[in-house]
Amino acid sequence: MSDATDLTRRGVLVTGCAIGGAAVLAACGSSGGPAADGATSPSSAAAGSGGAATVLGTVSAIPVGGGAVFEEPKVVVTQPQAGSIKGFSAVCPHQGCLVSEVVDNEILCPCHGSLFSAEDGAVIQGPATSGLAPANVSVAGDEIILG
Repeated sequence: MSDATDLTRRGVLVTGCAIGGAAVLAACGSSGGPAADGATSPSSAAAGSGGAATVLGTVSAIPVGGGAVFEEPKVVVTQPQAGSIKGFSAVCPHQGCLVSEVVDNEILCPCHGSLFSAEDGAVIQGPATSGLAPANVSVAGDEIILG
């Protein structure tokens, strides 16, 4: 075989690998997909928001006395009383674990058993010594918006 044939094959191989690699990177970089708890996945809010706001889900999907944990953007949304929507960081201040669930108006961290109030994020039971940081959530119609 000649050197010209080898260069042509090499060029085709390199080009094919580059195209395949670009396709893999594009697939890895896509966002969306279902939230870990089965709630609506976050998406950009309505036009005019500049992309800063994110729709997390709907008020009707959040049970009264319960909540939903969103792994991305690491937010927990609660409804301590009917129509009262609260948002907090889903990162436990004790050692950085994500909280796992909201039951009976208590937010649970599964790593070491800390409990937080669904009303204000305050510590109910340690080992955490500080509460969950508030998250800027609002309601527009039935949508819960972060940002």
